[in-house]
Parts: sequence; structure tokens; C-alpha cells
Amino acid sequence: MKITEVETVYLRLPDLDAEKCDGTQDTLLIRIHTDEGITGVGEIDSAPLVVKAVVDAPASHSIATGLRSLLIGENPMEIERLWDKMYKGTIYFGRSGPAIHAISGVDIALWDIVGQVTKRPVCEMMGGIFNRRIKAYASLLMPDTPREAAAAAERFAQQGYKAIKFGWGPIGKDPKLDEQLIKEIRGAIGYDIDVMIDAGLAWDLKGALRMAAVYEQYKVYWLEEPLHSNDIAGYRELSDRTSLLIAGGEQESGRMAFQRLLDEGHLDIIQPDLARCGGLTEGKRIAYMAYDRHKKVVPHAFKTGVLVAASTHFAAAIPNGFLMEHTVSDSPLARDLVEYPIVFKDGYVHVPETKAGLGVAIDEKVLEKYRVN
Repeated sequence: MKITEVETVYLRLPDLDAEKCDGTQDTLLIRIHTDEGITGVGEIDSAPLVVKAVVDAPASHSIATGLRSLLIGENPMEIERLWDKMYKGTIYFGRSGPAIHAISGVDIALWDIVGQVTKRPVCEMMGGIFNRRIKAYASLLMPDTPREAAAAAERFAQQGYKAIKFGWGPIGKDPKLDEQLIKEIRGAIGYDIDVMIDAGLAWDLKGALRMAAVYEQYKVYWLEEPLHSNDIAGYRELSDRTSLLIAGGEQESGRMAFQRLLDEGHLDIIQPDLARCGGLTEGKRIAYMAYDRHKKVVPHAFKTGVLVAASTHFAAAIPNGFLMEHTVSDSPLARDLVEYPIVFKDGYVHVPETKAGLGVAIDEKVLEKYRVN
């Protein structure tokens, strides 16, 4: 089997609001075609046109080459070797950031091909199924007012979610509002449902410590990215001084960045995004790095059903996969792009064990509606 084409598909909602931190408004899909008629699909969480260039660019020289040029004619079953080839072939402009983001989408698509060829689910091909169902938390942007936040919490609790995460929005603009938001959320759903806060890099260390003390009172399950992602010393001090679990890592690419978060930043939970960190191949390396340190792994997944599927297989195939993100965005890219989406029921997503590969298919009508040429 040989790779015959690496296709990049840029999708974008016509009314995209760049002021919102909402990754479900656009995306870049990767489709890898083969000479045996099998096509694998992946997704990249980045600036779509930036990573599209990383894939489509012709070769400049041996270590400055677009991914498509590196992959045409290769055997898609040789995932580890191809990951290494892509990493070395982009090292002049890569090693992290957009180059690893692009590799991520390709890697997911390669795993989809391997599953289809073997007629097995990706999680089984990655080494086995540790978890046949994974608790999934509702993930949404924090509403502007406490009343709206309480209503949203109640709505998703009624839908069966046993954990809810609120992120970005007004968080960090006013300490009194921050406390009122979590107070109203707890007032609406009580304490049997886990609540997580994604602060969206809102504070410096002192601000984060002050809010951590507030969130402790309301039994917030974790506090996510309260500091700038480069403030490793701040994360270390925050993690060491609060009883809250401190989470982060969605912005990172490559396992060395996660090693730094774990060993120097003392994070309790790392959140690799498989469409950004290096795909399923690098994601598994990151997960076992955390496993060796007795730390938790929760994949970040605020995109389409392609990434949700990849994240479900990932969480199922690692020993420390206990929870995953489940976006509740009403974006048609998040809701309608894939056929046969991952099933959510009674607070859990269920691994599609009877389907080959990722187990999802692209709705071509939806793709063509939002495709930007």
C-alpha cells in the first residue's frame, strides 16, 4: 500500500468571530489517500492556513520540506517511521508549533488507515483497550453573567453530564464576578457534579493564588491554565501552594514541552491536544511519561467529531485515561461534520469497538458547505 495524496481541507464558518476563543468556528482536515482506495482522516487544531502551508509547501531542502512531499509514495502502515521522517524533514522550521500541529493531523489520519486495513478500532491497534467507556465533561465558554452560567450548568447536568468545565469568557476581568459565577453554578447543580474552571491565562501568580483560595471553597475539581503557559516557575509555586488540581498543556506541542510541565511546573493534570501535540503517536508517549510520574492525562478536544473520535480512542488506550473533553458547542462543524459520531450516554462516551479505524465518516454535504478553496 502506498500514499497517493495528502489532501488539506480548510473549513470555516461564514460568521467567524475572531474575538471569541472558540476553535469550533474553523478547522483543517487532513485526508490521506492510498492506492488501495482506503482514505484516512485527521484534524489539526491550529491556525488552519498556517498549517495548510506546512503540509502543502514544496521541498526547499532536506530539512525544510512540506509534509505532502515527504509522504507521497510511502507506506501508511509505517507510522513511527513516518513520524520521524516528518519531524526530521521539518526541523529547519519546526521542532514545535505549526510543524508539530501539522504532523498531528497526518498522524491521526495514518492511524485511521491502519485501523481500516486491519478492520480494528484505533484504540485496539494502539495497544489495547484499558477503558471501554470514558467519563466525558461538558466543555463550554463561560457565559457573561452568573444567571446565564447557572442556567447552563443546570441544562448540562440534566443532559447527564457528571462534570462540566467553564472557560475563558469574562473569567479574570473582575474577582467579584469570578466568585459570583462559581457561586451561582454551585447553587444550581450542587456538589455531586464536578466543576472545572479554565481561566484562559487570566492572572499572574498572586492573582491565581487569590482565586485558587476562592475556588477551593467551592470545591472546583481543577483550575486550568490560570497563568501564561511560559510561566513554569509560577505554575510550580501555584501547584505547590494550593489544594486544587492544576491542569494545563493544551497549547503545547511535542513531548519535551510536557516533560517540562510535569517535572518543572508540577502540574497535576496534563491536557495534550492530539490535533496539536503530535497526534496519537506522540500523545501516547506523553501519556506514559505522565503515567511514570503518577499524573493524570485528559485530552483537550474542542474541535469537530474527528478530534472527539481520536481523543476517545486515545483515552481508551492508555492506563491513565479516565476523563475527556466533550464540547457542547452548537457550531455545525462540531455538531454535523461527521457521520456516526462517538456516542455519549449517561455521562460517558463509549468506544466504537465494532468499527474500524476512528469509526467516523465525513458528511460530504457539510464539508462542501463550509469548505474554503
